Parts: sequence; structure tokens; C-alpha cells
Amino acid sequence: MTKVASILIAVSALAGSASAVSGNGHSTRYWDCCKPSCAWSGKASVNASVQTCDANNSPLSDPNAKSGCDGGPSYTCANNSPWAVNDKLAYGFAATAINGGSESTWCCACYKLTFTSGPVAGQQMIVQSTNTGSDISNNQFDLLMPGGGVGIFNGCASQYPGGVPGAQYGGVSSRAECDQMPQALKAGCQWRFDWFKNADNPTFSFTQVQCPAALLAVSGCKRTDDSSFPAA
Repeated sequence: MTKVASILIAVSALAGSASAVSGNGHSTRYWDCCKPSCAWSGKASVNASVQTCDANNSPLSDPNAKSGCDGGPSYTCANNSPWAVNDKLAYGFAATAINGGSESTWCCACYKLTFTSGPVAGQQMIVQSTNTGSDISNNQFDLLMPGGGVGIFNGCASQYPGGVPGAQYGGVSSRAECDQMPQALKAGCQWRFDWFKNADNPTFSFTQVQCPAALLAVSGCKRTDDSSFPAA
């Protein structure tokens, strides 16, 4: 390989990752069962909108189906629950509000979080942004986890008979309460007390990365510019 060719490849690699967003952020948690914002068509340049499910967690094919939080049939799929890859890494999904961006840049983008406070300091989580909200701002990642609290909307009351346990904000307060969750959500609820060590809204540093195949397999949504970001 010639020196010129090597330089061109290096420049191309730098250009491909130049648009990757990074910074410091703060987390919250929620699980409201509602159809996520990035599940609507036309939100960003993607191969498909985020997959949604009916009340029985069967996939829906219509990206414009009305949200369960508005009386429609479309809800967050239970498999959007976070999971541990190993002791130091987890995968999951989040609602985001990242400074300098909008839904067109956030929807279906993936970010590697390195926690900097609480019992999870030093652990990492890769999340795909599938939602946003009027109640989040300033590099906030609202981590999607069953039992995290329904927040301002509660689609769980209509998706699951009897709803889900826990306070409106903050959700369940112990691992034992996870046993009261619908079966499909129990493992995701327990994740909070196991891998996440019941961390309470930890801070983190973050950088945008290519989405892992395992996350794409769940959401069904891949950005057309995904390959331009650094590998996770």
C-alpha cells in the first residue's frame, strides 16, 4: 500500500466518525408501555420504524397504528427490556434528549454509556434511542426498564390488566416487587436490582457508536448513517 493510499484511508476513517456525538449526561428510568416516538414513520432516515407490539406482545406491522396511551393497539414490546451481556456491559433502550440534536438525529442511534457515579461506576451500557419526551432535556437518557415508573403517561394500565406495580415516578422499590410484574417484564425488572445494582439515576459519559446487531434485531430500526459511526 502506498503512503498516499494510507493517508486517504485514515482521512476517510476520521471523516466517517466525525459526526459522532459525545458528552456527559444524566439518567432517569421509566417503563410506560406506550408506543415509542421513533416507532412512527418519517422520524429519521432509517430502514424501518421501531417495532411495536399489541397488548399480547405480538409484533405489529403498521408503523402508524395509534398508541396504546391514546386508546390504540400499539405498545412498547416487552423484549425492549434491558439485559446483561456480561458483568461490565449491558444492552437496552432509552428515550433521549441530546443537546444540539433532534429526533431526526436521535431516533435509532446508539450510544455507549460509561457510568461515572453510584454502584455502577465504571460499568458500560449501549442503548439505542427509541423515544423522546417533553419532560426530558439536557443530555438526559431516560433508560427503559420495567418497573422504572410510568411517568407522565401510563399505557401499562391498558396493556396489562391491573397495570404494573410501583410508584408513578421511580417505580418499584425492591427486587421482590418484580414478582408482581407481568411475566414478560419480570426479567427486565430484576435486571435493575442485579446488573444495575439499583443505581438511582447515575451520571455517565457517552459517545455515539454503531448499533450492535443484538439491539437492531430487537428494534428492527437501523439508521442509514449507522456505519459512519465508530464500532461499539
